[in-house]
Amino acid sequence: MTATTSTRRPPPWRDARVLRGALQVVFLVGVVLLLRWLFGNLIGNLDRAGLSTDLSFLDQPAGFQILGSDFRASQTVREALLVGLANTISVAAIGIVLATILGVAVGVASLSTNWLVRKAATLYVETLRNLPPLIVIVFTFSAVILRLPRIQEAADWFGLVIVSNRTIGIVAPAFEGPRAGTYQVVLLVALVGAAAVWIWRTRRNVATGEPHHRVALSAAVVLVVGGVGWFALGGPLVLDRPQIVGVQVEDGWAMSANYAALLLALVVYTASYIAEIVRGSIQAVPKGQVEASDALALSGFQRLRFVVLPQAFRIAVPPMANQYLNLTKNSSLALAIGFFELTQTTLTVIGNGNPAPQSIGLMMLTYLALSLTIAAVTNLVNRRLHLVSR
Repeated sequence: MTATTSTRRPPPWRDARVLRGALQVVFLVGVVLLLRWLFGNLIGNLDRAGLSTDLSFLDQPAGFQILGSDFRASQTVREALLVGLANTISVAAIGIVLATILGVAVGVASLSTNWLVRKAATLYVETLRNLPPLIVIVFTFSAVILRLPRIQEAADWFGLVIVSNRTIGIVAPAFEGPRAGTYQVVLLVALVGAAAVWIWRTRRNVATGEPHHRVALSAAVVLVVGGVGWFALGGPLVLDRPQIVGVQVEDGWAMSANYAALLLALVVYTASYIAEIVRGSIQAVPKGQVEASDALALSGFQRLRFVVLPQAFRIAVPPMANQYLNLTKNSSLALAIGFFELTQTTLTVIGNGNPAPQSIGLMMLTYLALSLTIAAVTNLVNRRLHLVSR
């Protein structure tokens, strides 16, 4: 006789899977009802106060000017917020690049065998990391930028850089002439060609082991194609030098004093955290890798370039992404020095009688979009650097 066993499912009120699903549904319904109640409460309060609940105020005149830009009071609130957003993106994009370069340099220096270099890097990191970012921004603005020469006595460095406590001008490339658009297409083709050469040499290196020389070859493609196009089209790309006109610096890349202070402060502050991340990531690389590079008679630079840093960056990318997010969000502290980034612009819009809930909601959504974009890019880089294990 064969014994048969049958499994009976427990009743729904004792089934763990059913209970988990039911609890999730109850929680979701509760969150939806809470959000609905909060939204209804907000709309009811706005109606009782006689405030509009739509976004029509975005098409109204802003009623204020934005220093350091061409924005005028007659333009709309929507355009004012776009100017503030552009300023935030400008600070974040340039700041991330500069903070990464400075942070990596300081992080490597903190592990230097030179006592003076190592202690100087440690002093920099420990000082900046233990200060609030607002203090750094205010100090940079009041004790550094405002102490520069007045615009009437501005320092002019070979016509390339003009430094004053009002505006800082830097020489910048500019397209001019009727063939400028054609030359931009030529540069785009050069960049695409350089990317193709980079991919080709990388795959060749992986397949055969021969040196890739992708940096030199890709740069050569850009220089040759760009140079030939520049001569053929009559030089449509020129250096736009800054110059003082009255009490303003025009042409080139002109930065207002508060923009320069914010950018400098965020770069040196965020770089202190990135330096610690880089230092820890380098120390996390197995010692056997360093010993192997020494056995191959690699120089100190070659050891960093080909062995240590590539492995350290695999560890460093996720925490560095958090610092990029912090830099972007810390730009909102610019309201302390009067720079019209997104937060300062939004608060000015509210101060001019426009509805606060909609304005703050738009600001929050914008910061959320910026943060998600940065997170998506860094996650893509992290997946690209991730080692696939078998």
